[in-house]
Amino acid sequence: MTTLEARRRPTLSGGIDGVFRIALRTAGFLVLGLMVTVGGFLLFRGLTAFAAAGPAFLTTQTWEPDSRNFGIAAVLVGTLLIASVALVVAFPIALGMALYISEYAPRWFKRFLTSAIDLMAAVPSVVYGLFGATMLQWNGLDVPRWLSIQFGWIPFLDVPEADPDNPLSPLNVYTASSFWAGLVVGFMIMPFICSVMRESFTQAPPGEREGAYALGSTRWGMIRSVVLPFGRSGMIGGTMLGLGRALGETIAVAMIISPIFVIQPHILGAGANSVSALIAQQWGAASPFGLSALMAAGLALFTLTLIVNFAASAVIARSRSGQGSDA
Repeated sequence: MTTLEARRRPTLSGGIDGVFRIALRTAGFLVLGLMVTVGGFLLFRGLTAFAAAGPAFLTTQTWEPDSRNFGIAAVLVGTLLIASVALVVAFPIALGMALYISEYAPRWFKRFLTSAIDLMAAVPSVVYGLFGATMLQWNGLDVPRWLSIQFGWIPFLDVPEADPDNPLSPLNVYTASSFWAGLVVGFMIMPFICSVMRESFTQAPPGEREGAYALGSTRWGMIRSVVLPFGRSGMIGGTMLGLGRALGETIAVAMIISPIFVIQPHILGAGANSVSALIAQQWGAASPFGLSALMAAGLALFTLTLIVNFAASAVIARSRSGQGSDA
């Protein structure tokens, strides 16, 4: 090692740097300890239900814990369907808003849009639930009806109970569905995804932006070759953050859906359920064994959320901001 290398190597002082390092390490261990505590609590309280149900807990659709016939197959599939619809709704809106705010909007309008999106994130979920349950789905029934008529050949967009050839057929077959719950949850998670994407896009290096323009690129060409590759990890991280929120959303979903305990693959048809909504609806009247079954369902949702987050971390680690930039 040369003398110059020794001079350039940074050293940590023992004062405020040491305190700061200890504080960060303590915060990290505290978060890990909290996760382990929550998982251990759910596992301990759900052991009775796990022992009674066995592997059938993951494959049974019925939820009758007092008769020892229960499982989370239906509610787990419903949770994934609602979260998928929410992402399909939220991702393109969030991406478009983030790009417009960071690249196109005038400065005064940019501040207004940023504040408005942040305010959307602060709206309580019960307000979104009220909006979706009392207004949105009843005034927008023509949307799922049109989708089922035009794209009913796609299995999950078909509504078997509907009669598209009869204009007088009841429209309530299109209410309380995974589509409406996912649409409302998508509006809820869009601000979170947009905020992460916007911050990631604004960090794109000015030098690479100017280099793209110097090579004759248009604004969209610069965005495509510099901003989007640089913000890839932010796009993935924001989407996974929104997915985690969508998987655990409770009140808004419970206010919209009509709970059923059978796998409902038709997202436009009435009837849906989710793990979090099941826990909220069954908690007050559950027996001691029923509470254990709900704890087991909560552990399944907790595990699913951890898997999603770890998968997102792995993808982000392989897609660091700035990789793949052509400028």
